Amino acid sequence: MTRSKPAAAPDRASARRRIRGLDAEERSAQRRRQLLAAATELFARQSYSGTSIEQICQQAFVGTKGFYDHFESKEACYTALLEQITEQIQQRVAEVAVANAELDWPQRLRAIVGAFVHAIADDPRLAKVTFGEAGGISPAVEAKRRGNRRWSAEFLEHQWRQQDSTPDSRSPALALATIGGMFELVADWLHHHDDGGAPDTVDTLTQDLTHFVTVVDAGRLALG
Repeated sequence: MTRSKPAAAPDRASARRRIRGLDAEERSAQRRRQLLAAATELFARQSYSGTSIEQICQQAFVGTKGFYDHFESKEACYTALLEQITEQIQQRVAEVAVANAELDWPQRLRAIVGAFVHAIADDPRLAKVTFGEAGGISPAVEAKRRGNRRWSAEFLEHQWRQQDSTPDSRSPALALATIGGMFELVADWLHHHDDGGAPDTVDTLTQDLTHFVTVVDAGRLALG
């Protein structure tokens, strides 16, 4: 009579590698998400300068070592957060532009501006982090902000070219100036809220931005 072989012992090393169903790589990604979520909350609530790495770690329930596994500094954490939010905004605006490509320009403009405003204002923390905190942190962060503005200006210029029969050589500079004005209106909208002014709604901001771009566009076309 042959004896059956005993069941193989579980791979303890493999079992140790998975905690709560996550392997090491998945746990690392989870910690990064927790840190960025905590940074979003704290930067929006008490400002970039008023937030420490230790506070971010406490909010995220992640150790300091875990923080430095992902970010070399608080500035690097902020930059990663800014990149994440910017990518979300750009993707949302681009998708709306494509979905409304067949509309005439005034309708398409309202849809695009509405998508931009909702991307940053549905969660007010995102607007505060991107428009209320980025200025003056460092030259590297300022370069990132300038890059975001240039992307937005190129996007706007592309929308203009879709409606123009003869592109204007001045459009790149004008598009950049227009985006700068739009971003300033968003920053003013945020500060107005923070100063306890009468609460302007998201719809009000959308209307103001749409009107601003419409006026600029009318002047651009009139000058030819």
